[in-house]
Formats: sequence, C-alpha cells, structure tokens
Amino acid sequence: MSLRGALGPVCGPKAPRWVLAVLTLALLLAAPALAAAPQTSLPDVEDEVMCPICGTLLQLAESPQAQRERAFVRRQIAAGKSKAEVKDALVAQYGSDVLALPSGSGFDLSAYLVPAIAFVAAAAALAFGVARWRRAARGAEPGAPPAQALSGEDAERLEADLSRYDL
Repeated sequence: MSLRGALGPVCGPKAPRWVLAVLTLALLLAAPALAAAPQTSLPDVEDEVMCPICGTLLQLAESPQAQRERAFVRRQIAAGKSKAEVKDALVAQYGSDVLALPSGSGFDLSAYLVPAIAFVAAAAALAFGVARWRRAARGAEPGAPPAQALSGEDAERLEADLSRYDL
C-alpha cells in the first residue's frame, strides 16, 4: 500500500503532494524524539547497587541506610539523570563498594577471570579423565598387566551363572 493510499482517509484521495511531504517530514523529525532513551527507574538501579551497610543488593536491603540510599536514587531520577549518571553519583556519595558488579580492571578483573579459568581447567581435567578411562577400558593402557584367562572351573561356573539369567 502506498503512502497516498494509507493517508487517503485522512487527506482525501486528491491530497496535494506538499501535504504528504509535510506529514512525512513531521514523522521523520518526530522519530528521534520517540526513540529517546527510556527514563531511569528505581527498580532498574536497585538491582545493580548494594547497601554499603548490609552488603546486599539494595532491592533486598531494609536497613535505614538502604532507605536513605533509595531516597538518594529517587532524587537523582527526579533530576532527570540517566542510569549511568545515577550510579556515578552513588559511587561519589558512598564509594565504589556500592556497585554490585566489580569494575573490569585491576584486581577486580579477577572476579571475571578466575571463574572462567576454573571452568576451562575443570573441562580439561574432565576430558583428560574420560580419555584415560576409555583407554583403560580398551586395554590400551601402556604398562597394564595382560588380562588373565579364566581357569576351566571358573569358566564353567560363570557359564552356569549366566545361563540362569537367560530369558
């Protein structure tokens, strides 16, 4: 459907081209305003910052300090600040311990690297162990003693036991 066909009921079937051009221009100019960043909210910030007294997420904390911190966040949001600006103001007010996620540099980087390295090491150990167990099951283990054949008496007893379970 063409733009003229879509706007036909609004502008009429014989609308001048300049009316369509003005409407199109208005829509294009309004698009950036409609795509603006959404307003920051308290729950959006609460799940990413900590109570400096309790050491728990702000959304879970109920201490008086947590209430003061929530009020501080509400004032920042009312001032029209973005989420990053609110978090920066919290760090300026309460210190870097207020952030729930560690920074990605310095010693704090180990909070991200240690679990990743531990996972890779565990996966490598598991792969090594599985490969070793498979070799042992095939008898390809170097230095393993050769399997001993059953004596005639043991072989007869094994055959008798197995025959009792045949269906």
